[in-house]
Amino acid sequence: MGDFSSFQDKVNIHFDNVALLEQAFTHSSYVNEHRKTDREDNERLEFLGDAVLELGVSQYLYREFPDMAEGELTKFRASIVCEISLVQFANELNFQDLILLGKGEELTGGRNRPALLADVFEAFIGALYLDQGFDVVVDFLKTYVYPKVKKGAFSHAMDFKSQLQEFIQRDKNSRIEYEIVEERGPAHSREFIAHVRIQGDTGGIGVGRTKKEAEQKAAQQALENHGALS
Repeated sequence: MGDFSSFQDKVNIHFDNVALLEQAFTHSSYVNEHRKTDREDNERLEFLGDAVLELGVSQYLYREFPDMAEGELTKFRASIVCEISLVQFANELNFQDLILLGKGEELTGGRNRPALLADVFEAFIGALYLDQGFDVVVDFLKTYVYPKVKKGAFSHAMDFKSQLQEFIQRDKNSRIEYEIVEERGPAHSREFIAHVRIQGDTGGIGVGRTKKEAEQKAAQQALENHGALS
């Protein structure tokens, strides 16, 4: 088990209910292998944390960028709360060292799987909200998330589908089509695989937790393959 005491010292947040903190880092595979314990997995906390994180980021962007239109705010927020960003936040705090996993998940590299790390970050936010309240969540975001926004870490977040459309339109005869070719995983942790086809040929493949994210990643790969990313 990870050192939750040292972790709380590190982030300068001490939970009233440490069991809630531990639950945030408990994967369902661990619970399945320890059925005799009362331990719960982090999936419900992840659900809550996703909403709390969106609100925390939304209110910051609303106040920090008063002239930004709703559509741009939505894109900006999406770049901050997407899987890639959440994994970076989790890695900075060494979340992977605290995760409780089943043996099978451990052996297949689950500890460093991006989707799992992103889920744990959301679950931690959910646990923090329940234990300490929204103000403490905002204080945490002020330390670990908002400064990156100020430094411009997300200012170049691209709408890759639009960029690919613009790139391909230079040849007016080309057409772009997206197709979700596969859905996999359980309902609570779905993954979608998208292909983007340019003139019928597969130009890129993307995997995401939503169909839109998978299509964006496919477009990103197509741009990379064409050497068109700025």
